[in-house]
Amino acid sequence: MSVRPTPPIVVVGAGVAGLSAALALAPRPVLLVCERPPGEGGATPLAAGGLAAALAAGDSVADHAEDTLLAGHGNDREAVRVLVAGAADAVAWLEAQGVRFDRAADRRYAFGREGGHRRARILHAGGDATGAAIARSLAAAARATPSIRVLDGLRVDGVRLGTDGRVCGVLALDAAGVRHALDGAAVLLACGGIAGLFADRTGPAGLQGLGLSVAQAVGARLRDLPFVQFHPTALALEARASDGRRSLITEALRGAGAVLRDRRGQRLMAAHPLGDLAPRDQVARAVAAADGPWLDTSPCAPDWPAAFPSTVAAIARHGLAIGDPLPVCAAQHFHMGGVASDLDGATSVPGLFAVGECAANGAHGANRLASNSLLEGVVYGRRAAAALAAATSRPRPSATRRFAPGAEPEALATLRLRLSAALGPVRRRSELLRLLPTLAADTRQHTIARALVIATLAQRGNLGAHQWHAADAPVAVPISLWPGSPAAHHGQRPGSGRSVRP
Repeated sequence: MSVRPTPPIVVVGAGVAGLSAALALAPRPVLLVCERPPGEGGATPLAAGGLAAALAAGDSVADHAEDTLLAGHGNDREAVRVLVAGAADAVAWLEAQGVRFDRAADRRYAFGREGGHRRARILHAGGDATGAAIARSLAAAARATPSIRVLDGLRVDGVRLGTDGRVCGVLALDAAGVRHALDGAAVLLACGGIAGLFADRTGPAGLQGLGLSVAQAVGARLRDLPFVQFHPTALALEARASDGRRSLITEALRGAGAVLRDRRGQRLMAAHPLGDLAPRDQVARAVAAADGPWLDTSPCAPDWPAAFPSTVAAIARHGLAIGDPLPVCAAQHFHMGGVASDLDGATSVPGLFAVGECAANGAHGANRLASNSLLEGVVYGRRAAAALAAATSRPRPSATRRFAPGAEPEALATLRLRLSAALGPVRRRSELLRLLPTLAADTRQHTIARALVIATLAQRGNLGAHQWHAADAPVAVPISLWPGSPAAHHGQRPGSGRSVRP
């Protein structure tokens, strides 16, 4: 009697979350679908911070959890517990995959400190190139794993559904425009955030909310869409990276003594108990409101440049060095919202799972604590893999859902400028209402932008990364007043800002 082969799991995205899941699924077959080769695309290689783990003497999982909750404002407590309790095992697993975390002269881990952390608990690999080091090691491990079939050079543009309504695959275009149907037992989204929808950003242009598009196509629940995090220290100079992103000045520099000041030299964060290491939402708003904000790096020790090779290289392209005053601005950095998922990555639609930045399980609340994102990718990527091990049936594809076409370059550039202006660290209701009618174009990116704006308008009060301008009363805009946005389509609970079914 012949044995039917085990159907593969389709993993979309090859950053820290997707690679962690694919490796943890071994020897289960995996189709790893990505636009760039593993280790080269997405936000993971750009992560200048580190990985938070309560491993230092005197630190504790409880302290890490408390800092996460204090920064996050309304996190799911069980999601936080799973995240921080899994840190030690995540570090050990990463080391087994070849990651080498920085150590002090005594061979113990060298811990740094970043915003929102009351203790030094940030592990780095290669100084401020932790994300790149993790991406390289996991990519190499994936290429050496026979059960993982890497399908790079593919752009997902649709979803496949089985006769039972389960998600069972994706449609993807290759460079020649040929469409491929990739089917399996289930689909795991690990395809990053929405950086590419903003002009001022620290992430890649290609991250344009693919996970949200998949969810919209199949009616999966979304949550926490208003909560967009801005990094307070992007380099505020006109010349940008080749894909338009701003260079990131790592938060660890402030952990090493750098200070934020305004044009007059006054400290921006002097009034906060944590000073320049306050949670990101508060520092980003202070930077956005300041006149001529800059980072004073003169307090950093002479040997610190060696600890920040990526930052040193980025500012050197502008003729600057650590020790010089560095002009900064707030730039879009992370999305706490995404496809609503449980602690195993399962979404509201059978067969569809989501992890990493494209997912929202409540671990980050309304404002992610620094250096919890790489940790989240490992912890929850591996948890999703364990849950997907039970997916053994292969539904017969019976329907496909294609996305709306992508926006043309000129329209996308305009959209990015408008979202950066209206969905920044401080929002004005009047600006959002003026923006909404301009988002009527039937493109994938405009569809996501509408969902973001509508969810933000429904957010009554201030919470974490979402803050209304002082002139705006904290009241919800009735759904009936949203141009072209019938309540039946968006399903946002007015004022909650927490859950959306597209």
